[in-house]
Amino acid sequence: MAREYFTHKGVLFPCLDYSPEKLSYVENEFQVRDDDIFNIAYLKSGTNWMLEILSLIRCDGDPGWVRSVLNWERAPWVESQLGLEAALKYPPPRLLCSHLPVQLFPKSLQRSKAKVRGGRSPADQGGGAGWCQLWSHRAALPCTVPYGSWFDHVTGWMGLKGNENFFSITYEELQQDPWGSVRRICHFLGKELSEEQVAAVVENASFQSMKGNKMSNYSQQRDEFMDHQNGEFLRKGICGDWRNHLSEAQSQRFDTVYRERMQGLGMTFPWD
Repeated sequence: MAREYFTHKGVLFPCLDYSPEKLSYVENEFQVRDDDIFNIAYLKSGTNWMLEILSLIRCDGDPGWVRSVLNWERAPWVESQLGLEAALKYPPPRLLCSHLPVQLFPKSLQRSKAKVRGGRSPADQGGGAGWCQLWSHRAALPCTVPYGSWFDHVTGWMGLKGNENFFSITYEELQQDPWGSVRRICHFLGKELSEEQVAAVVENASFQSMKGNKMSNYSQQRDEFMDHQNGEFLRKGICGDWRNHLSEAQSQRFDTVYRERMQGLGMTFPWD
């Protein structure tokens, strides 16, 4: 573990393509622009799906861009070294992604009108019962899972709820009402699309479309960043798969931790 991860301000990060120096630069020196759009979510909470939706909205539903440019080039991850370099060269308006907790995010956001999309779905790392045991039992400890606690991430970012430049949506909402969700996102971005264009966004951002798109399915990712022998990045694209992996005891344990950590936040989720 010591050779693969490091801790920065109480949060665990992978050594590959991350460094304390770059993370400090992002927090303290990276300049957020008023026309930036940030796609922010905890790991495995639909970030890449939203990236595809935002890319298609930008192009009025035309899939040309998402089929010709790699998704991490369309929306660089600002906290990674390669992503930061790309973000600094990105011509405005920028579309950017991040898994950072709010306390490590660029401080310049506070002085900007940049739009921020926050995701609120719980992480499904594909590790089944083993991951849930690690995640739920250690969720209160910031250093035990990459990017820190999901609870800290969600409660931190939801502190921006009510700000006109902050929009939150869950993976479940996108699944249950993709057309309505896309319309809401468009309204937040100040870009109204026709019904035909909304339909094109929904169709081209579907799980099957993304899974078959080599620019979006991470099949082009370098081996050093992804073990392609360990399965595909896009797994199932469904909600509720935890029922196939968690025992009743593990589910109850998660519910207990959830109630303890989310008490008083005044939030409801589609799975409640």
